[in-house]
Amino acid sequence: MSAVAIIPARGGSKGVPGKNVARVGGVPLIGRAIRAALAAPSITAAYVSTDDAEIARVAREHGAIVIDRPAELASDTATSEDALLHAIGEIEAAAGLPDAVAFLQATSPFIDSPALERAAARVLRGDDDVVFSAFETYAFLWRRADAGAEGVNHDHSFRPRRQDREPHFQETGAFYVMRTQGFLERRFRFFGRVGIEEVPESSAVEIDTPAELAFARALAPATHEDAAAIDVDALVMDFDGVHTDDHVTVDQDGVESVRVSRADGMGIGRLRHAGVPMLILSKERNPVVAARARKLGVEVQHGVDAKAPALTAWCDAHGLDPARVAYVGNDVNDIECLDLVGWPVVVPEARPEVREHARLTLTAPGGSGALRELAEAILRGPRWSAPA
Repeated sequence: MSAVAIIPARGGSKGVPGKNVARVGGVPLIGRAIRAALAAPSITAAYVSTDDAEIARVAREHGAIVIDRPAELASDTATSEDALLHAIGEIEAAAGLPDAVAFLQATSPFIDSPALERAAARVLRGDDDVVFSAFETYAFLWRRADAGAEGVNHDHSFRPRRQDREPHFQETGAFYVMRTQGFLERRFRFFGRVGIEEVPESSAVEIDTPAELAFARALAPATHEDAAAIDVDALVMDFDGVHTDDHVTVDQDGVESVRVSRADGMGIGRLRHAGVPMLILSKERNPVVAARARKLGVEVQHGVDAKAPALTAWCDAHGLDPARVAYVGNDVNDIECLDLVGWPVVVPEARPEVREHARLTLTAPGGSGALRELAEAILRGPRWSAPA
């Protein structure tokens, strides 16, 4: 028995231009959906149906197979079912017809992979024909009527306690797992025996407006993945607020000095010993940056006003894919760099508008163990092994 995921993602969003590649928690929405799909063991492949070259590029970077969607299936009037039927035809021609299809929506940034796996298993076992994600709600629903508002799921003349009310379930839109043959026959996502896979209400965010995108970005740090191990090929670091606690001491002669952490120095030393390419990239012009880099044995570029082009040039010079690089920063001039890499990381003191761009927020403060924490996570990753 086999199951695949299909993620329709057209490029013509008007409410939020570029929505499907907008970043939440440092990862493009389409990438988050692909990763959620591939984290479910029953799903053997993730397909992205799109008409947009940038969405296709990002989808491939995150491990998806891209299906080119015809223009007539990417219009405002085309339905998700239209895109799914086309995609299934392409999949059948290339790899055979899967037993089940999981329809995921990239506009749901917090797809619950264990719940998706449970849903897929139910369909593959034959327990249900369709299983969709929903959360339990006891909300009192109302509708407008000629005689005034009236209750939909309750008698508004009586107010029972929560524990005495029947729960209802609200569809999240995040995923629908369907028996493929049944979907091809009915051409609609609900048919036969329909089951509910319950998910936390916190995972039910759906992005259709700029305000919802901002809300998802604010929520992401509380829901990010376990970063016990980070799979990257290189590390780029800001200096002030990362290597230091963002404070500076100035003596009567105007000489500046900063405070750094020996623990961070040990972490950097372990990365250097493992062979991890590293760069300190800083706007700060004070020679203390170069002095610290020499002490750590790390390449440095400081006095850099345009950090993103410098980061891109460094990656090109070293043959590195930015998607395989971690960048750690703390302030607004780090945002462009954070958006360039696959692992954008911030220290806990980073400004709120900067944390919105991070895939990982460290727990140790800048200048007081943040880099040691990050180094240990990198050394636990599959690319590097910690030295004895």
